[in-house]
Amino acid sequence: MKTIAVEHAVGTVLCHDITRIVPGGEKGPAFRRGHVVREEDIPVLLDIGKANLYVFDPADGFVHEDTAAVRLARAAAGRGIALSEPQEGKVTLTAEEDGLLCIDVDGLMRLNSIEDVTFSSIHRHQRVRPGRVLAGTRVIPLVVPEELMRAAEAVCAEHAPLIEVKPLRRAKVGVVTTGSEIFHGRIKDGFGPLLRAKFDDLGSEVVDQVFVSDIVGLTVDAITSLVRQGADFIAVTGGMSVDPDDQTPAAIRATGAEVVSYGAPTYPGAMFMLAYLGDVPILGLPGCVMYYKASIFDLVVPRILAGERLTRRDIVALGHGGLCENCGTCRYPACGFGK
Repeated sequence: MKTIAVEHAVGTVLCHDITRIVPGGEKGPAFRRGHVVREEDIPVLLDIGKANLYVFDPADGFVHEDTAAVRLARAAAGRGIALSEPQEGKVTLTAEEDGLLCIDVDGLMRLNSIEDVTFSSIHRHQRVRPGRVLAGTRVIPLVVPEELMRAAEAVCAEHAPLIEVKPLRRAKVGVVTTGSEIFHGRIKDGFGPLLRAKFDDLGSEVVDQVFVSDIVGLTVDAITSLVRQGADFIAVTGGMSVDPDDQTPAAIRATGAEVVSYGAPTYPGAMFMLAYLGDVPILGLPGCVMYYKASIFDLVVPRILAGERLTRRDIVALGHGGLCENCGTCRYPACGFGK
């Protein structure tokens, strides 16, 4: 901060508010702290009695808070993200397209560990729609040294992209519905319509649904037949509990698929199964998916459609935040479930 004559202050940054008092009238700020002095401001400042100002001078190697926020946002943002104009030193990042929000949490921690830099976001690994606010960034002082900005941009470059929205691929989904009671027509299937609606909302399509009884061989044949016909995503419903008649997990294993996990630390969704037959994901979906607005389905399917190949570690990590609170009115995804 330094003192400078008003006539030489163009391009500098005010360090304090400047008050204008109108005799017999009002008193209020003529210029706010952080204002960049313009040529047309000089007569106004002189008229209110300001011959000298306390300012920061960008020529001395400082970056204004607005410019700093824009640089931080640009350095951090990847695809699918729109940036606002700076307002009071802050830039807001919003989703530009439908997809999965991905954030490099280690990079975010490093960025926020730089003194005077702040970058705040919502939780990652959730499906977001265009226009949703994802993050905001600003520096704390009115101006920061250029060296600080370069250090922050270097962190973003090492973790690029720090934040992005990955598009969801359009999958061809094959559904296998197990259960003798449905196969023989004793009860009506409720899973099929639900899955069609859920996958349609995610931009994918259920291309076929096959009904089989609780026989391992029939379920295996149904899964492999759907894959041969071009399905690149398989959802198997029913038979996921530990009852003797529930053979779906055994059938998924019998296809030769690599089982990632049987069981997930999420409620609802504990009896979930994930496996891969080559590159084709196979999901064993427990009945709770049919009865809850948000379940294990909503936590893992968008990630798979965004191109992630989930591991057992990914499933285990869902335990922190994996308990649905069964709110009277479901607010998912604006809640802690799966975060």
